[in-house]
Amino acid sequence: MIATDSLKKVLIEGLSLEDIEPSEISDNDALFNDGLGLDSVDAIELIVILDNEYGIKFKNMEEAKDVFVTIQILTDYINANKK
Repeated sequence: MIATDSLKKVLIEGLSLEDIEPSEISDNDALFNDGLGLDSVDAIELIVILDNEYGIKFKNMEEAKDVFVTIQILTDYINANKK
């Protein structure tokens, strides 16, 4: 089972988010737009990170949209589906 802080560290490193610390990210911050400010290229990189780190595979981007909402929702999904 992973914790949100662990996922934050993986995202910061994997997405090369500069000048941000895990403690600066709320579990309920949005991943895209006003939250972390991720974009569509980051979404593709996030899919690769989740596959490599946790064995999570998405069949399509629509499925991923429901999960790529907040750190907490993503963490819950990983914990429920981690291989």
